[in-house]
Amino acid sequence: MRPDLLVTARNARFQQWQALLSNRTKRHRTGEFLVQGVRPITMAVRHGWDVRALLYDADRRASRWAADLLDTTDAELIALAPQLLAELTDKDSDAAEIVAVVATRADDLARIELPEGALVVVLDRPSSPGNLGAVVRSADAFGAAGVIVAGHAADIYDPKAVRASTGSLFALPVVRTGAPDLVIDWARSHGLAMVGLDESGDADIAEHDLTVPTLLAVGNEATGLSSAWREACERMVRIPIGGGASSLNAAAAAGIALYEAARQRRS
Repeated sequence: MRPDLLVTARNARFQQWQALLSNRTKRHRTGEFLVQGVRPITMAVRHGWDVRALLYDADRRASRWAADLLDTTDAELIALAPQLLAELTDKDSDAAEIVAVVATRADDLARIELPEGALVVVLDRPSSPGNLGAVVRSADAFGAAGVIVAGHAADIYDPKAVRASTGSLFALPVVRTGAPDLVIDWARSHGLAMVGLDESGDADIAEHDLTVPTLLAVGNEATGLSSAWREACERMVRIPIGGGASSLNAAAAAGIALYEAARQRRS
């Protein structure tokens, strides 16, 4: 294949891509983010996300997967000098064969389709992009209809969040919102019971009926749920734990709660 563009120096275009790695404001303004890895890129293509450009190593022989992708895409094809592509990839793993520039999607709650008995997760001000991505992955695995990221929070399009979701970001609607009021009104208008997850909840999660249409609220890693969410939730439930642990990681707690909801629904 012949590239649409060959980049061998750190020009303005390259600097724009580099900014998408660490600059949240840049991602927001351009409406673009970077994706690497066979599964995440494949999932983005499979679920119809707007892949605007594919960046690949100008000197590396393409694998069958990469060659097929480059031959069938409508995205702009950009060959990069190897050292430049390496600067756009995860430093903790082998150099990526392809990095995709993908358009973000609108933060519109209407993107979340609510089937009968829908389960939606809302994350209240999550601070860790890794935890955020892990919750999206669990929500996808256990049949949630979508994930809402509320308040001042980590960015779902942060490379760490995208990587932690292992492609589930592209399969499941993830919507960012500001203050809780909009989400609370939306949940009530759709008949979702609001349940909060908290270590001091008044009932064990296994004792609460999660088979009804439910909005499951999970709090910030350090401070838990805000007062607005505590007041909105009809029930606060807990995950019983033992040993020397005082609490669970937010992503672990959300995963357990999602599994319990899926278990009840299978039963």
